[in-house]
Amino acid sequence: MTTPAEQYAAAKKRGTHPLTTQFIEQFDFGFDEFQITACQAVEDGKGVLVAAPTGAGKTVVGEFAAFSSLARGKKCFYTTPIKALSNQKFAEFQERFGEHRVGLLTGDTNINSEADILVMTTEVLRNMLYANSSTLTNLGSVVMDEVHYLADKFRGAVWEEVLIHLMESVQVISLSATVSNAEEFGEWLGEIRGATEVIVSEIRPIPLYQHVLIGDRMIDLFNEPGRINPEILGLEREALRRTKAPRGRRDRFNDSESRLSRAEIIEKLQRENLLPAITFIFSRVGCDAAVKQCLNEGVKLTTTEERIEIVATAQRYTQNLAEEDLEVLGYRDWLTALERGIAAHHAGMLPSFKGAVEDLFKRGLVKAVFATETLALGINMPARTVVLEKLTKWNGEAHVSITPGEYTQLTGRAGRRGIDIEGNAVVQWSPTVDSATAAGLASTRTYPLRSSFTPTYNMSINLIARFGRERARGSLESSFAQFQADRAVIGLVRQIRKNDSAAAEQDESAQCHLGNFTEYARTRIDIKELERLLSKRDGRRTFDQRQRVKMENELDSMRRALRAHPCHSCNDRETHARFAERADRLNRESEGLRSRVENRTHVIAKTFDRICNVLTHLGYIEGEKPLAQGKILAKIYAESDLLLTESIRRGVFENLTPVELLSVASAMIYESRSVENYAPKMPHQNVANALAVVAKIWVELEDIENEFDVKTQREPDFGFCYAAYRWANGHSLSSVIKGTDMTVGDFVRCIKQLIDLLTQIGGAAENLRPVCKEGVKRLDRGVVSYMLGEL
Repeated sequence: MTTPAEQYAAAKKRGTHPLTTQFIEQFDFGFDEFQITACQAVEDGKGVLVAAPTGAGKTVVGEFAAFSSLARGKKCFYTTPIKALSNQKFAEFQERFGEHRVGLLTGDTNINSEADILVMTTEVLRNMLYANSSTLTNLGSVVMDEVHYLADKFRGAVWEEVLIHLMESVQVISLSATVSNAEEFGEWLGEIRGATEVIVSEIRPIPLYQHVLIGDRMIDLFNEPGRINPEILGLEREALRRTKAPRGRRDRFNDSESRLSRAEIIEKLQRENLLPAITFIFSRVGCDAAVKQCLNEGVKLTTTEERIEIVATAQRYTQNLAEEDLEVLGYRDWLTALERGIAAHHAGMLPSFKGAVEDLFKRGLVKAVFATETLALGINMPARTVVLEKLTKWNGEAHVSITPGEYTQLTGRAGRRGIDIEGNAVVQWSPTVDSATAAGLASTRTYPLRSSFTPTYNMSINLIARFGRERARGSLESSFAQFQADRAVIGLVRQIRKNDSAAAEQDESAQCHLGNFTEYARTRIDIKELERLLSKRDGRRTFDQRQRVKMENELDSMRRALRAHPCHSCNDRETHARFAERADRLNRESEGLRSRVENRTHVIAKTFDRICNVLTHLGYIEGEKPLAQGKILAKIYAESDLLLTESIRRGVFENLTPVELLSVASAMIYESRSVENYAPKMPHQNVANALAVVAKIWVELEDIENEFDVKTQREPDFGFCYAAYRWANGHSLSSVIKGTDMTVGDFVRCIKQLIDLLTQIGGAAENLRPVCKEGVKRLDRGVVSYMLGEL
């Protein structure tokens, strides 16, 4: 019970932040201390960085920023990394602030674009800044949700572009998952944005308990903080012994019995009242297979009343889809699984299917979801239990272990605030998934935020157009990437100073009264190096006789000089030599460190300079100004920005019909999931001819980039040209994707990206605008038209 003095102090504090108090009173739950502190900092007009675990309630601070901006008669932008999260936040804000005050901008969706509160993807805000959009007028605050996404190597640079170039008057509220270098990130924000309060909370509102499922037994991973439960260790040894035994002698602990099936795990969780559960499987195919396994084994988690509600919800989400499309989408199988309370969730699914799953799961009607890790990115879909089958995933190039940060993000889904008193993370044991690995991931709290920022052609040309080349170069020096590089340089310089000081001491100790021992020691070291080189070359038999004779003569000469040196006759020669050799090692180490310092100093600006050299070479800029072609590049934000702009300049798209143009353009956005080498089918000779020119341009650009030490343009991929061509010509969804390894979700996503690219081309090249508009019209039909705003 609080004392009168404490009550008075709390009341006085509330009085200094009336907006925070007013906002908190709108909620039917009490705020945590970190939420109150963050809201008060926002009310004080400071920039704020909130780093807290998944599910801790960070987004409340973002909502308060919107509330505060409205109270001050200002606009608030709320940015997210993915459209699904933007759509979710848009719906939540409409409910809280009213439909007329909230808008949504996600590239292909434009709803109430002049509203006081705008929810958008981060790329949309970046593009607004470069275009100096009038929508920025009267902007008071920007919330950057999931700001730790700036570590993403493909899209992370966008977050830094926004943070660096946003107007000084705008208050920035950054929301991040727990990172171990939040203070470092906050310090950088303070440098570029002004006073920024860093608020870190490592407290989960719902405690998380870690378990290992070994055989059919679910056992606590830790019996005390940081100490693996010895019972698990014993069971692991037994399990390993039995799995390594000859197949005929594995008795009861054989392969099928050592791991429960997915259906058996779900049924076990149901018996122990641990549903709803999310099982993370790092494969789309694996998620779909898990659902089928549960259906085949008769898993049923719902009541009759729940099934009626599930069917009604599924029909509501799919009511605009054509009957023939539903057939292609596997609607009946999907609905059958939903009625049993089971579903998959991954990027290959249609957004309406995913939306229905998320809705039903949050309402407790779907109780078991098999998902890829994309679900962990901020979507409001918490569970009572999270299950991990493996601790490795395919990253597109190799199978790699998940990081402690990823483990925390995934297991952070366990524990529903206001519903559960605890969350549970379950790792399923196997010979390759042991308790030590799980314990290491679960107990590690060091996952630093590392910048992936690097200039692109589009970024560079926009900055040059806005600031001129020199000012643009200076602005890039303020990136978080350079900030971190400079921090590293400080440490390296400190080590160089220590080495130089220690080397000087060693040189002092090596002083000889007979002469210059440093010179003598240098000759000894050179002799050793030449002897080593001769021995190495002799061993490989790769020298010619004339070269060897020359080296041996040089070695003899050096040995004579060594013997003739005054220090050679010193009684303390070997003692001095030890000191001199240590000094030499320290000096060589310092040389290596100086090279690293040189590589890290102005690293972003140097990359920018190389990009500018390419643009100058190609005639996109001259001195401080973009030329006509540069102005086209400034409007192309695709990954293959330079390749696409060069294709426009060289007339690749001229004289193509709308369908031919979009088919060729698809090579700039598509990336095959399969690594098989095969010749993709060409829909028309005009398309094949144009693509041959595109490939030739790419080879030329690669040569130019190699010349200037730049690497940005990925090779065009022709794998989607045929599908895009046929869809634009009116073919059915089933016939377009038949014989491909594409899911409907992948197909719709690619078409959406293609529509976005055509819009960029039309905006950049006036002569192509009518053809691009017609291409968009032909693509925007059927399932694509219905789903366009949902991706």
